[in-house]
Amino acid sequence: MKLKIKFILVIVTLHLVCLVLSYFIFIEQQIVFIICEALIICSAVASLQLYKQLIAPLTNLKDGINAIKDRDFNVKFIPTGKNEMDELIDVYNRMIDELRTERVKQEEQHFFLEKLINTSPTGIVILDYDHEVKQINPMAATILEKYGIEILEEVRQLPIGSSKTIKAGGLNTYKVQKSHFIDRGFSRVFILMEELTAEIFEAEKSVYGKVIRMMAHEVNNTIGPVNSIINLALGMDDLWVQQDKKTLQQALQVAVDRNQNLNLFMRNFAELVKLPAVNKQRINISTLFRSVADFMAIKAKESGVLFMFDLPAEPYYVAADSQQLEQALINIVKNAIEAINKEGRIDFVLDSKAHHLIIRDNGSGISEEGNEQLFSPFFSTKKDGQGIGLTMVREILLNHGFEFSLKTVKPGVTEFMIILSSTHGF
Repeated sequence: MKLKIKFILVIVTLHLVCLVLSYFIFIEQQIVFIICEALIICSAVASLQLYKQLIAPLTNLKDGINAIKDRDFNVKFIPTGKNEMDELIDVYNRMIDELRTERVKQEEQHFFLEKLINTSPTGIVILDYDHEVKQINPMAATILEKYGIEILEEVRQLPIGSSKTIKAGGLNTYKVQKSHFIDRGFSRVFILMEELTAEIFEAEKSVYGKVIRMMAHEVNNTIGPVNSIINLALGMDDLWVQQDKKTLQQALQVAVDRNQNLNLFMRNFAELVKLPAVNKQRINISTLFRSVADFMAIKAKESGVLFMFDLPAEPYYVAADSQQLEQALINIVKNAIEAINKEGRIDFVLDSKAHHLIIRDNGSGISEEGNEQLFSPFFSTKKDGQGIGLTMVREILLNHGFEFSLKTVKPGVTEFMIILSSTHGF
């Protein structure tokens, strides 16, 4: 039973009792009866006024509680002039002001945090209490769209509070950190994904650039004088008149040839760190594809490899350095031919709608170990490989701003894909 109902019942009962008692006075003392009736009426009026004064604070308190429940912190009460009531109103109004200020502060912080998360160059994934994805920022969505399966598999096995460097797609490297925070007394997990690809590439290039320059310097300083001495000796005909000197002459010639090969070897390495700036011009990719295929046709024929083309009828133009991009495509096709080894096919595909350029072969594919080391300097699965072909391809495509990938999409099918959309429409 509510308090106000109890109050009304008590007041009504008391006044009814008084009325009944006054009835017994009515017979003998009518004047006293009239006075009692007047007093009972005054008491009723006073009780009504007292009821209003007692119930009003409760009504206001109830309205205030409902406003707090509805999170409406704009409801405030006007002082009534009564001390007890005004003290309650003052406390309530100050509490509402504090709650409103705190809510505004929290909303501002929440808005800032949301904006920071959405614009962060670091991928952020926030999980709910059931470890399901609750929130994901644009960078994380982009990363997971490309390499979701590879990265999520690693994240599942990662203990909370630890981090790991993951190489995805054979090219991009990400630092993944798994941690947690407390939300309303319960632990929630979040994942940070930071791309380290550019920093690693820059560090690699700095290191192997120094090594190559040092090697080139030492080799050139040695080969130059040695070749001069040998050629001087070979040019003295009177030294080789005797027949028994022919073997030595041939050996010296072999030494000159080997020196030339070593010089060429070092020149190939030097080209890797001396790539000129990209000179972009408007070129037709279909024409460049055909040119590369014609250049590699003899090598393909020797290995029994067929070239197949799936190119659009209309020209497809991009902004690129024709010479550098041609060199990259030659290296890609050369690797595809060597992966086939003997008798196979290479498909040249240009998807003008998706802006994808694909070189597909049906060779032996990429091993798991090879996939981890793809595009790493000096790494090669070939017996006599130098490990600079794919590194040069990587540098050329990165300098053009093209995204690319190399992977075995299914047994017997390997694709090198270049995404040209960033420059299409030049």
